[in-house]
Amino acid sequence: MHETKEINALFHLLDDPDQEVYDTVANKILLFGKEIIPNLENLWENTVDESIQERIEQLIHRVHYSDLQVALQQWSKAETPDLLQGAILVARYQFPDMQPGQVVAEIERIKRNIWLELNNYLTPLEQINVLNSMIYNYFGLKGEEVAYVRKNQFFINQVIESRKGNPLTNGIVYQSLCAMLDLPVYAVNIPRQFILGYFDTFYDFNEMPRPDDTRILFFIDPIQGQIYSHQDVEGYLKRMSIPATPYYFQPQSNKRVIQFLLEELIKCFQDDKDAFRRDELKTLIKLLDDKQQEE
Repeated sequence: MHETKEINALFHLLDDPDQEVYDTVANKILLFGKEIIPNLENLWENTVDESIQERIEQLIHRVHYSDLQVALQQWSKAETPDLLQGAILVARYQFPDMQPGQVVAEIERIKRNIWLELNNYLTPLEQINVLNSMIYNYFGLKGEEVAYVRKNQFFINQVIESRKGNPLTNGIVYQSLCAMLDLPVYAVNIPRQFILGYFDTFYDFNEMPRPDDTRILFFIDPIQGQIYSHQDVEGYLKRMSIPATPYYFQPQSNKRVIQFLLEELIKCFQDDKDAFRRDELKTLIKLLDDKQQEE
């Protein structure tokens, strides 16, 4: 953005010790939107005072965050929000300058290789075996149990780059590929797990849920693609002393999966200094709340 007298005047006031003055200045700068970011970055490079640099960094973050809020709202209002795009938006929280095209291109490359191996004569189990071979052997995706100290495993760009994720992000990769290949695979709500179900039909999330209309053929653990039967899952629930309810076996919408990703991401920011990040992520979660959008 061309530097005007107004922008220069605002920048000169960033070191004002009066918090009220600073807040007024910051809010006016934020009104310029993301076009002001190059100016702020240039100012940061030419500033020696670390406290002023910190204020500039906060402003840049707030501009990116405001832009992300708008993008997430737009995504959530789509008739069928795309799961991969939702995960990319979550990654933008930590990596605002990430190149989403690189993530999409890599997923597309895996999809093409899977598509070449699929045909109409394969059973659902055989189809998933093809996916598993391509995702975990050819692409080399690894999975680890959720650990909140491994924050980067919650960001899809880092998962694709490192080829290592947790059940949630691996599951998003897996389910996104299934959606591209027209396979009825959805996340289900088994407690303390993130696993996928291969359903006997596609599910329309825009209609009122009718649990009896769909049936899960088998379950998939996205950490490494292991297949589980209904008996396996029922045995797990018994061991955990969790009564089985139909809700656990209902497909979860893409919006709900991204909400869950944000809920889990909050747990990565537990330091006192990260309190503002927890608040920001909670706000993003509320943006995806259906009741909130209806108001």
